Amino acid sequence: MDAIDRRLIALLLDDARLTYQELGRAVRLSANTTADRVRRLRRQGIISGYHAHLDYDAIGRPLILISDVRLREGYDNKRFHESLAGIPQIVEAFRVTGEYDYQLRLACTGTTEFERVLDALKTEHGVREVRSRLLLHDIPMPGDRILDNRQRAR
Repeated sequence: MDAIDRRLIALLLDDARLTYQELGRAVRLSANTTADRVRRLRRQGIISGYHAHLDYDAIGRPLILISDVRLREGYDNKRFHESLAGIPQIVEAFRVTGEYDYQLRLACTGTTEFERVLDALKTEHGVREVRSRLLLHDIPMPGDRILDNRQRAR
């Protein structure tokens, strides 16, 4: 992966709907050459997909929370993973290290719906403990920062 590939990825992270022509202009390549590079990055698995970023408030789910979850002793992780698909309020899920087993991001219509999700997690999905925090707002990060090989934070 060279500097042009890194720049293409950064541009796509900021706006995945850019055309090959727009991308090519930004990196000073033809649209065809740019398309070939992006297809290669996809084949290599570096770019694994394109995603829409939702405004949850606009779709009636203004309550966004991060919940740390600890499963009951002996509860099967695979079973828990599969059960998450049945909870539409969970928009992201991560298995994590540390004190808790998982971190979930939820988008709810309000506190009543969130409470129902919590109850379901505990009664139907093997969850022993939940610690949640309300997200106030996202902080946009530029796409190119992840591709910088220099370590800035020390």
